[in-house]
Order: sequence, then C-alpha cells, then structure tokens
Amino acid sequence: MSFYSHRDSLPSYISSDLSPHSAYSYRPYNRYKYNSITKKLQWIPIYFRRIMNYPQMDFELALWQMLYLCLSPKRVYRNIYYNKQTKNHWARDDPAFVVVLATCILVSAFAYGLAYEFGFFGTLKLMFFMVIIDFLIVGFIVATITWLFANKFLKHSQVHAVEQNVEWAYAFDVHCNSFFPLYLITYVLHFFLLPILKMDNWFSLFIGNSMYLAAWIYYFYITFLGYHALPFLKNTILFLYPVVLVSVLYIILLICGFNIGKHSSIMFLYI
Repeated sequence: MSFYSHRDSLPSYISSDLSPHSAYSYRPYNRYKYNSITKKLQWIPIYFRRIMNYPQMDFELALWQMLYLCLSPKRVYRNIYYNKQTKNHWARDDPAFVVVLATCILVSAFAYGLAYEFGFFGTLKLMFFMVIIDFLIVGFIVATITWLFANKFLKHSQVHAVEQNVEWAYAFDVHCNSFFPLYLITYVLHFFLLPILKMDNWFSLFIGNSMYLAAWIYYFYITFLGYHALPFLKNTILFLYPVVLVSVLYIILLICGFNIGKHSSIMFLYI
C-alpha cells in the first residue's frame, strides 16, 4: 500500500485536509504539526484557526497592504481578484492584517497610558477600549451596516448572470483597510501633536480639526474603493457622500471654535 497520495506528493492523511487552492499546500512549514492542530480545532472557522497558527500568517503581505493603503489604495484592491479567482471568495482568509493592526493599536494604547500616567490597570483598560470596543466591536457594527446596505441597494439586477453577494468578511476587510490610515492620523499623529493640540489658540484648533477631517475623508474614500472594486455593485459613489457632511461639520466646528483633537485627548481621561 502506497504511503503517499498523488496530490502534491504529501502523505494522504495530510493532503486530505488541504484544499487544492489552500495557501498551506505551498508553504514549506511543518505540515505534520499544522495537521495535528487543525484536527483539534475543526469546529473553529479557518480564519480564526490561522490566528492560532502564527507561521501560517503572511505578515509580509499585510505590511505591503498597509504601506499601499497610504500610498496607492487602489493597488491594494486589485489583489482581491486573485482571491476570487483562486479561492472563490472576495475576502481575505489570512488574519495577519487584523493581527498587525490590533498589535499597533495596543502599542498606541500603551503609549497613551504612559503619556497620561494611567498606571498599570488604567493602561490595560485603555488597551481593552481601543482594541475591543473602538476597533473590533465598532468595526463589526460598521461592517454589518455596510454589508446589509450593499446587498440590499447596490447590487446589479442581472437576470442571466449568477447572483453574487457581498460577503460579511469582505465588508469587515474594507473597514479594516479604511481604519488603518484613520488610525495613523487619529492615534499616532495625534499622539505626537498632543503638545500643540492642548493649546488654546486658532492654530491648535485648525490642526486638530483638519487632522480629523483628513482621517475621515481617507476612511470614506478607501471604503468607496473597496465596494467599487466589486463588479456586481452599482452606485458605489454613495459611500463618498458622507465626505460632504464631514466637510460641512468641519467648517461649523471651526466657526464655533470646537477643537476635536483637544477634546478627544480629554476623552482618554474618562475611559
């Protein structure tokens, strides 16, 4: 009896658990160890199983995507066609992007905890708020709303074509992509501008409000690109409409003298 199957020249008890298009089929890692782990965790969706298996996450790709979300976000969304063609879904199946982003947020929370002298437990509380509530829970809510909206109102009605739907996981991917530049501006840049944002003058007001305006415009723009990249959606320009509202609010806050950057800094004291 032959010990090896003829698929990928792997032992049969390993290759049976791998799909032909799985990224794990082509990785030179310890497949025996991976197989023993996945057999114990079959009830967990593959996305979360990969979080528990560090070597299988593609951190290089995640960092590449983060770089180009800042330089050329359109280039990031060109890669989703590869997922659709090879794995028959639009969303990422690699949690590396979320893991890296959550780690960055944790580091930012630690830095704010030091800056505001929150102490050990205060810093842990801030970490929990930033990652679990501000990033994940709000992200789940936003992804669910945009997912429902896109599937309900933006799909092309094609009689002779196979019906396609926006995946919830893809909607969460779009939020994560959009959140990263917003994080860089409202968490990282905000931290380094704290001495300026705490001032009571027009320059501080302008910098603080302009910073948040840029962050939210970038968020809605990358969200628009994410849904515009799906060929079965129409009227995705609707995702840019909030930019008008944000711009009007920006002008009103400047006139009223309300500094978002300063007040968001004060908010940390009450978390």
